[in-house]
Amino acid sequence: MHIQSTEVIDTFAEAFAMWGARVIITAATPAWALAAARSMTGFATSVIGCKCEAGIERELSAEETPDARPGISVLLFSTSLEGAGKRLLERIGQCVMTCPSTSCFNGLTSGEGVSVGGKLRYFGDGYQIGKSLDGRRYWRIPVMDGEFVVEDRFNIQPAVGGGNLLIHGLDQTRTLETAEAAASAMRTVPGVILPFPNGVVRSGSKIGSRYKGLPASTNDAYCPTLRAFSAATEVPLDAACVLEIVIDGLELRGVQDAMRVGINAASGNGTLRISAGNYGGDLGQYRIGLYELLQATA
Repeated sequence: MHIQSTEVIDTFAEAFAMWGARVIITAATPAWALAAARSMTGFATSVIGCKCEAGIERELSAEETPDARPGISVLLFSTSLEGAGKRLLERIGQCVMTCPSTSCFNGLTSGEGVSVGGKLRYFGDGYQIGKSLDGRRYWRIPVMDGEFVVEDRFNIQPAVGGGNLLIHGLDQTRTLETAEAAASAMRTVPGVILPFPNGVVRSGSKIGSRYKGLPASTNDAYCPTLRAFSAATEVPLDAACVLEIVIDGLELRGVQDAMRVGINAASGNGTLRISAGNYGGDLGQYRIGLYELLQATA
């Protein structure tokens, strides 16, 4: 199958069951809300080394937030309910509560509830105040610029992680431009994030290593410099660069929609091939076929 001059390979992305949360961060100005969100989503590209994957979903207007202030929606994913809860507590406590003028709210209406504000309240050292409003409980924790308002419990729901696309390009310059354009288009899909820097990763990994104790290592099948040395190479002869886009979503449909948008946005402009990474279907709970995505659009 071809889109413009780009070949789309008949393969699938292997995605995994995860747990996801939506965090609403508000602040006195959009800049401070963004500062807190960037801090909270730092060092959160892959569960392999970061214990969670997180990213900014979108900006929110004052009309969309619980306290009528400008905000940011952040999505956070982990491989277990317990793990997601721990990461929320750590990152809201260290990255949002510390940021001037912020408040923090649960952004999901379904899922399993975990205590976040209910634990952070102890930072108030006995001066914290609890308040219930419309069936939801909040904590007002005294801080040096006033009060940090945080919701008592945050919902965490079953989610999907690891959807992906591999873009094979003629050179690094054009492949980077294409990957950026694809990532920008994919971010318009609600309920998904692209956790890697600017949504793009160059150091794709495979499971295992020649070195004992390493859970993952470079995906040599997609490294252009190893094309002559790897019997498993998947890099076309004319390709000099392969970049990957990884997608996490609160729902499978969102991941599928983002991948579909990405395939179309990445086609042309020197892109020779678009494929996806998988493990033969033996590890992930979801197979997202590229042909099926495009045929559904047709």
